[in-house]
Amino acid sequence: MATSDQILTDSRWLPHALDPAAGTVVFIRLDRERLAASRFLADAGGEDGREIASVPLSEIAQADIPQAPLHFIFHTAFCRSTLLARALERPGMSAGLSEPGIIASLVNAGPRASGAIRPIMALLARNWGEGEAVFVKPTNHANAIAPALMEAVPDAKAVIMTNPLPSFLAAVVRKGMLGRRWARQLYLEMMGYAGMDLGMDEREQFAMTDLQAGALAWFLGQRFMAGMESRFGERIRVLDGDRFGDEPAKTLEAIGRFTGVAISPDQAAAIASGPVFTSDAKTGEDYATKSARDAKATSSAVVEDEIAKLEEWIAMIADQAGITVPIRQTLF
Repeated sequence: MATSDQILTDSRWLPHALDPAAGTVVFIRLDRERLAASRFLADAGGEDGREIASVPLSEIAQADIPQAPLHFIFHTAFCRSTLLARALERPGMSAGLSEPGIIASLVNAGPRASGAIRPIMALLARNWGEGEAVFVKPTNHANAIAPALMEAVPDAKAVIMTNPLPSFLAAVVRKGMLGRRWARQLYLEMMGYAGMDLGMDEREQFAMTDLQAGALAWFLGQRFMAGMESRFGERIRVLDGDRFGDEPAKTLEAIGRFTGVAISPDQAAAIASGPVFTSDAKTGEDYATKSARDAKATSSAVVEDEIAKLEEWIAMIADQAGITVPIRQTLF
């Protein structure tokens, strides 16, 4: 069994969950190959045979943990953020951590986790390879604590990924009933920590269509991220996920310049033409096949009309709120 010192100094022991009642952090052991293959690290903890250990949070907070440069990828969902995290998982260049379970655990713990954020970020910043930086992409459901994460790592920079409303709503539609339910849940979530008076009573909110609720959730996400951009200034850059899809090599080069991670034009081109971009980031399915099926799933005149009307509606709300949506790309 590994000792606490061995766990805390080895990045392969990934913090996975916080037990605030016991005051401990649960770790899972994850080699680099498994890290590279992971689409969502939160799912890795349930695998059979996975090595698990716990360390008191008090011990972690007092430990001297060597750290690499750590940067964040925050996102508003359905905008290729998983693809970006996987593209940045490149031994010799950087480690890409896509949705570690520990960050969702911090959110779920609420105020009880406030003292745990800084030591847990130190754990995520441990070096996976000589000279490598670490990019952490939290789940979008952790955006509420994004400011706290940035404050916990003063040298960190963050790429905020988003996309136009039609792209976002098309992704909701593609996911069928569960996607529409998710859109409503996201609206409730966003109203909880980034809400504003929309001039609708409870009956009017209940009467909204699923895509209306999703559109408002997207708008509130844009407004929240605009606030992040204003608050953290030069530490933030915005990336349009659709533009990333069109210009992956240029995006990777720009991220390198912004964060100080050495990503040469040749490296960026090699990553953009490599296997990460030929399979769907979430499912591993052939990208061209999935794209064709997705286009067919959303090619409905009725859906397209609703999305167009919602785009006009949200534009009016944004104008009244005095913000531009989607927030403007600033990465390059």
